[in-house]
Amino acid sequence: MTQQNKTPDGLVIVDKPSGFTSHDVVAKMRGIAKTRRVGHAGTLDPMATGVLVLGVERATKLLGHLALTEKEYLGTIRLGQTTVTDDAEGEVTASVDASGVTREGIDAGVAALSGAIMQVPSKVSAIKIDGKRSYARVRGGEEFEIPARPVTVSSFRVYDVREAVAEDGTAAVDLIVSVVCSSGTYIRALARDLGAGLGVGGHLTALRRTRVGPYGLDSAKTLDELQKDLTVMPIAEAAEAAFPRWDVDEKRSRLLINGVRLDMPAFDRAPVAAFGPDGRFIALVEEQKGKAKSLAVFG
Repeated sequence: MTQQNKTPDGLVIVDKPSGFTSHDVVAKMRGIAKTRRVGHAGTLDPMATGVLVLGVERATKLLGHLALTEKEYLGTIRLGQTTVTDDAEGEVTASVDASGVTREGIDAGVAALSGAIMQVPSKVSAIKIDGKRSYARVRGGEEFEIPARPVTVSSFRVYDVREAVAEDGTAAVDLIVSVVCSSGTYIRALARDLGAGLGVGGHLTALRRTRVGPYGLDSAKTLDELQKDLTVMPIAEAAEAAFPRWDVDEKRSRLLINGVRLDMPAFDRAPVAAFGPDGRFIALVEEQKGKAKSLAVFG
């Protein structure tokens, strides 16, 4: 669906450029879509590129639920250097000769960081510690610890191992990796922890997000492309792609729109997108004690 007089409700899948914050992209999209009602699902660091899911108009109500879905990345990890931010944006804090690192050691380190793990997020991140952003505490010179959180790394693969030389002349090793993980997983923390486990330190030098839930780079557009032709994925299509579908009759449609809790069948995951008999997307619901509780109504 392309732009008409009124901006349609739906998702815009952006291929974020490097150097832009996620908020920069939202601000740009507000100008392109001519509406203030634009939000994003799942932040990407300025250095990173790739899939950033934006919601326009009523689709902003979907974003909090989409942010919880699985993500996929391609990245480059440099072994032998540690930085303040765990990525290339930060100041280098240590350089170690990494030429002695073996492929066996790398594979063992990757295996240890796969599956259900406890991860300490990067200190220069938007995580809130006692109500204050972690990066703000770092800038204020505070000493503090971030508690580890459970995350799932369902796939962590090394495609290539390359000899490299750091800016200061120290021998380094670059790894080309792919990661599939749960929401809240920090790829730069994986780089940091892999390097730490190998005794040489590590940080992330490049990152591209290739998928958020069902939305991949194949459906993403650059900001320049969107400026020329605003492509919005209709809200019903977006909901059906991301959530299980529940078709209800006209009577149940009206009840759901009015917030009445109905009996609902079991689904293998939540939330569930409810559709009326005319194929209209009605509501996003979750099951509570066998009843459908509306999380967001679209009517």
